[in-house]
Amino acid sequence: MFFVLPALLSSIASVQSAGIVPETVVIDPSRLVDAKTQLQHGTASSALRTALGNLIAQADAWLPQGPWSVTNKTIIPPNGTIHDYASQAPYWWPSNTSDGCPYFQIDGVHNPEVDRYTDHDERGDMLNATYVLSLAWFYTGKEAYGRKAGDNLRTWFITNATRMNPNLDHAQIIPCADDGRSIGIIDFSQEYTSALDAAAILASGAPGWTASDMRAFKQWNADFLDWLDNSDFGIEETAALNNHGTFALMQSAGIALFLGDHAVAVNKTASVRPRIDEFITANGSQPQELVRTRSFHYSTFDLVAYTRLAAIGKKIGVDLWGYSGPEGQSIKQAVNFIIPAATGAAEWPFPELDFSPYAASDVIHAAADEGDANAMKAVPLVPTPFGGDLWLVRPAAEQLDPVT
Repeated sequence: MFFVLPALLSSIASVQSAGIVPETVVIDPSRLVDAKTQLQHGTASSALRTALGNLIAQADAWLPQGPWSVTNKTIIPPNGTIHDYASQAPYWWPSNTSDGCPYFQIDGVHNPEVDRYTDHDERGDMLNATYVLSLAWFYTGKEAYGRKAGDNLRTWFITNATRMNPNLDHAQIIPCADDGRSIGIIDFSQEYTSALDAAAILASGAPGWTASDMRAFKQWNADFLDWLDNSDFGIEETAALNNHGTFALMQSAGIALFLGDHAVAVNKTASVRPRIDEFITANGSQPQELVRTRSFHYSTFDLVAYTRLAAIGKKIGVDLWGYSGPEGQSIKQAVNFIIPAATGAAEWPFPELDFSPYAASDVIHAAADEGDANAMKAVPLVPTPFGGDLWLVRPAAEQLDPVT
């Protein structure tokens, strides 16, 4: 656990607010402003000060790293275009043959061979670093944080020499079988909306992030959303019956809201209600995730998408937190289903290769903030995530344990 030094608190208190509220798509901007105000005026709780210290520690670790780019890779995508993102399916392994074909699946077990495609890990570093750095700039006003976050976004999405093309045609390739799959959209959808919030935070006054940068980034997102909505891969992924479909809808809804297309954002967010009816049971279990070898991980993973969708919905008048299906299915009930295992009150009775109770911290925080009594009691009982609990300075659910 990290604690904010008095000198840092003094510098925060001296930061002059520009009076611009970030137009974030997932995080409630009023929560950010309120936390910043408390820190500036010296009225912040010890928990809030500790959360800021955790955030600053992470930002300082990211500051000397990057920027990252799809053009750094040494394996060129099948179409020969280095600006296209490419990754290999993580759970697929070569056969004991001369050429390794055909590949076969071991669910939940990471094949280290996939790390030869550097886009996947660089994407994760870019998104995480940019999000943390933008938030650190917002709270402290430290110019270096804002400039580095903006440089990360420009390098990956805007600068002609290094930008990624707005498609995922070659994500999660299975060697010997295909050049990419619709399922690969999860590479982006699981974290990409954090980049949208980062850009919105930077647009509230960060040095080095210009109106021209924001226009270019919005154009990239418009092109990406068009691909998500109209490509065969995008259509197939949105219809997926498990966490893939939930994340695909969350990503598209977030991009639509970021672009100011209120009607599309409403439509996509409201379309989650039938998913709640079908894929969350009356007792809160998620059968599509419980059949996995990492069932606790994927249950919390899917809830990250649901809770972030609910946060988007609050901005556009679509109430997902208050929604209940015909048998009582709801996001809150799904959170309640994982609470006993997350708090150590009961064993997790389903398959799990790497049980990490701290993974549920953010989704339980989210339900607690919405008034769920069980979640409110559970928050202090869940193990602290690695790097500390950031919820008070970053109140939007993230996946906290490794996907692989």
